[in-house]
Amino acid sequence: MRARRNHAKKLKLTNDGTLSIFFLGSGAAFSKQLNQTNVLVIKGNDHVMIDCGCRAPIALDRLGVSLTDIRTFLITHSHSDHIGGLEEAMMLGRYVSKRKPRIIITAEYQEILWDQSLRGGAEFNEAYDGKGLTFNDLWEVLRPQPLAEYARDTREIEIGSINLKLVRTNHIPQQSESWEQSSYCVGVIIDDRIFFSGDTQFDPELLETYDRKFRFEAIFHDAQFWTGGIHASLKELGTLPRSLKRRMLLMHYADSWREHSDEVRSKGIKGFAREGYFYDFA
Repeated sequence: MRARRNHAKKLKLTNDGTLSIFFLGSGAAFSKQLNQTNVLVIKGNDHVMIDCGCRAPIALDRLGVSLTDIRTFLITHSHSDHIGGLEEAMMLGRYVSKRKPRIIITAEYQEILWDQSLRGGAEFNEAYDGKGLTFNDLWEVLRPQPLAEYARDTREIEIGSINLKLVRTNHIPQQSESWEQSSYCVGVIIDDRIFFSGDTQFDPELLETYDRKFRFEAIFHDAQFWTGGIHASLKELGTLPRSLKRRMLLMHYADSWREHSDEVRSKGIKGFAREGYFYDFA
């Protein structure tokens, strides 16, 4: 893995075919100094944006990219730092670019996302035959297909040259004890090489089981600096096997992250994923 800072005034959504992860942001939901943890997976002429929070359109604009330039979205779950930019994305598609953005989404989560989050600001913008707009009027839907050989719900899709596997995680409610008890939330396995946790409580079984199968080159994991709540804590992540920690870069962290750099190193964790950086995998 090679980390490099983006110095271009206009972010490119294509490359020479290298698998690259660009961190548009690396901050937690309420960060004021960092953009929210939304990333772009770029490989050759293909790209996918994982999560699109409320500040994502501004972050993209500062890099010379319009939200209408993003062709395909994958959403891990419905907190605003992950979905807050979707209304703008679908409205721009409907009324400006005249092209539906694509979204990778299960039928289960499509119903949740539309009925509980997006419908109120979208359905009644138009009316015809006594009906308003629907999710499918605004999005080109791409369905990931279930994989049978996994212990937890895992689904797969290919976007051009990019292979993505969606893995259920245990994020909310705080009292849930397993992914089965949790509201819909997924992590993402990228090209069978990289694990991106999305949001999850501490779940060593998730990491260890999938790492045994894929031997990840890098693990991007959300982290908080106190124990309890709905994200894995730094203390908890520090108890993982050394073989996992030395490949782990933390993301979705608070503005105080620099104060914890020594603790991260002392626990054997590789470090922090940084916004504005590409992580390239040859």
